[in-house]
Amino acid sequence: SSKIRNTEIQNADDVAVLEDCTDYSLGKTISKIEEELEKGDLSDCLGDDIIPSAGNEIGAEAQVRFLKAKLRVMQEELDNVVRECRKKEDENENLKSQLKDTVEENTRLQRTVSMQQSQTEKYKMLSQEANKKSEELQQEVIALEKVLH
Repeated sequence: SSKIRNTEIQNADDVAVLEDCTDYSLGKTISKIEEELEKGDLSDCLGDDIIPSAGNEIGAEAQVRFLKAKLRVMQEELDNVVRECRKKEDENENLKSQLKDTVEENTRLQRTVSMQQSQTEKYKMLSQEANKKSEELQQEVIALEKVLH
């Protein structure tokens, strides 16, 4: 599963992805935001729509509660996306397995068809030889009947 995640991160250059999702923690993120808020480092958040314009007028505790709620919602959305991604991965694996089975079945059927075609050709030749032999025998019967009459 971690191998798949690393591949997804490498293949998703144009998507914002956390570098290491295994160390991601909602608690750590909340603590970090609280520390930045206490230091006054979140002033840039007020202008980037994380906190609405009314956020300038609410207190620090209200901002923290708002940010925690927003973070919980984002975490739920992330969890939903991860769950959907895993479902798609499972579905993809099932489809790959079905494709492999179908390719194997196709190969087997092609071999069977080829074998049946060669048998059909063999029986056509035997039929033609039997018809030729039958015609020869009929000619011989006609000749013998002439001799007897």
